[in-house]
Amino acid sequence: MSGLTSYIIRRLIMVVPMLIGISLLLFILMNMAPGGPEYVIIGDLGRYAPDLVESIRKEFGLDKPILVRYWIWLSNAVRGNFGVSTTAVGGVRVMQLVAERLMPTMQLTGMGLVVSVVAGIPLGVFSAVRRYTLADKIVTFAAFTGICFPTFWLGVMLIVVFSLVLGWLPMSGMGPPGVDTDFLQRLPYLVLPTLTTATVSIGRYMRFARSAILEVMGEDYIRTARAKGLTERVVLYKHALRNAMIPLVTMIGMFLRVLVGGSVLVETVFAWPGIGRLAITAISRRDYATVMAVQMVIAVATLLATIIVDFLYAVVDPRITYG
Repeated sequence: MSGLTSYIIRRLIMVVPMLIGISLLLFILMNMAPGGPEYVIIGDLGRYAPDLVESIRKEFGLDKPILVRYWIWLSNAVRGNFGVSTTAVGGVRVMQLVAERLMPTMQLTGMGLVVSVVAGIPLGVFSAVRRYTLADKIVTFAAFTGICFPTFWLGVMLIVVFSLVLGWLPMSGMGPPGVDTDFLQRLPYLVLPTLTTATVSIGRYMRFARSAILEVMGEDYIRTARAKGLTERVVLYKHALRNAMIPLVTMIGMFLRVLVGGSVLVETVFAWPGIGRLAITAISRRDYATVMAVQMVIAVATLLATIIVDFLYAVVDPRITYG
């Protein structure tokens, strides 16, 4: 067994106690919050009908001690059963809700990641090569401007300009109401939320790429490559950029969590039926089962993202080994 394989296996084994610890902490914090799903179900009637409140609590098992409830939840969760939503009509299972929302979120944030990487890294390389020139200052100014834009405000402005004023693009949703759409039919609806997500990320990738390139351009192996007569393009892309990829891979790995967890603000502004919007709705309705399922999906995605990034380190830089 190779060193990298054994390292990944060890990391996957470590994920189990970490997930248990995360789930326990989330479960306790969530149940310490005032109110509960019973008050959402019956509304203000709960003030005058304590017997009704107690019966609802018994129905959902909320009358048991918190550690007993956690053990019941954990026993079901390891079998893929995260319970039934307390607010969805018809007693829908939580994992069905999460599965329905996960793919739209991955489509939206996946497009944002692709646009951010494809645009941000080349702009960072361009800015580094032309350091302190007018072009560098313009690109840097644009990057900082994009980073400073509030996501909520930017989304609203894009809707006003491209949907209300120009009428070029739909303002919200992921398709015509009541119509099942495939990915190609969703593309017009993806443009504005993707631009909103990518605008901030492009600036960040650009700044990271610029700093990483400038750092490695002064190394001895870069001077050696130039002394061998290699063209500047080969020196830049084969030697400098590859060695500068470590911090960029780290940043891309941070985005992988968002790829699953979704962008709450973007999904809210554009009424995109993703997992981030589902989490906000579940929190506002005190739907404990749905909140726990969403948070655990995000936790798993975050932990797996760190393992993927560690693997990519060895791919990008052969000098890194996991013995």
